[in-house]
Amino acid sequence: MIKYAIRKLILAIPLVLGVVTLIFFLVELSPGSVADKYFTPDTSPEVREMIVAKYRLDDPAYVRYLFMMRNLVFLDFGVSMATEQPVFDLVVQALPNTIILSLVTLLVAFPTGVVLGIIQGVTHGSPTDTSISVSSLAFYSMPGFWFALMLQLFVSYQFGGWLLEQVAAGNIPQFFEMFALPTSGMYNVVEYDYMGPWDQFKDRVSHLILPGCAMGVASAAGTARYMRSSLLEVIRQDYIRTARAKGLRERVVILKHALRNALLPIVTLVGLSLPYLFSGGVLTEMVFAWPGMGRLIITAIYTQDTPLIIACFFIFALLVVIGNLIADLSYALVDPRVKFD
Repeated sequence: MIKYAIRKLILAIPLVLGVVTLIFFLVELSPGSVADKYFTPDTSPEVREMIVAKYRLDDPAYVRYLFMMRNLVFLDFGVSMATEQPVFDLVVQALPNTIILSLVTLLVAFPTGVVLGIIQGVTHGSPTDTSISVSSLAFYSMPGFWFALMLQLFVSYQFGGWLLEQVAAGNIPQFFEMFALPTSGMYNVVEYDYMGPWDQFKDRVSHLILPGCAMGVASAAGTARYMRSSLLEVIRQDYIRTARAKGLRERVVILKHALRNALLPIVTLVGLSLPYLFSGGVLTEMVFAWPGMGRLIITAIYTQDTPLIIACFFIFALLVVIGNLIADLSYALVDPRVKFD
């Protein structure tokens, strides 16, 4: 398995380099320049020359490309052209926040989707199956940013505001105040430093719930449909009929014999969802003002910050490779028939 993983990683190097190359030249071909925001009619020629020399803007594109590729070998992403901070530091600040949000999304999406898919597969053709299918399709079809805005409006603003009013009026205990979820940010910027460790933890969790649900519900709906189709295919196999003919209980047949094989497509889905969680949550992070990789790459694109754009897409390409590798290696854990040479 180790040799297989190393071989896959080596073969993925051209893919990552190809993605970085494509992004670099697309940015180069885009209109405008980051230097334009420094230049005004009053900018002196000396300042212009200094800015051009600092960012190597007078070099041909292929020279800057070769310089960038040389630095990538040492994971040196350079300096942000917009903030003049090391790109590596900006990525290190944003990446953990996105990882936290992605883990919460996974905890919401896949357990929920698998359970719903099992219920649909077992109750195939029943009103329960139909209602879950319609609901899943509805949530899966919703634009992510719109669903995030609806959560802010109805869950946080209206329901949360009503709870706070009831607590202030003394109609309900103060305990229910914790269910008034915040609309944005990672924590309460005013009171966080004055909280105890437990209150800080609760504050962080409360800020995670809405963005995690906004990203996780759509993923759970898609996972449920995949799980339903996979389970329906498996339970029609001969070995499932044999297990039932032996008199095994239906729960044992489904959970012990059918579920393990039906999970194979879901394992692939989990691996391939990793890059989506980091890049597909861009709009969700913008709606909830979550300081992660999504906001970072939007800022980089708006400012035409080439080093930061390259760093973000380099990480996304690595995540695609790692996600595929995790999916491949997980097959052996789910299905013992899968062997790696």
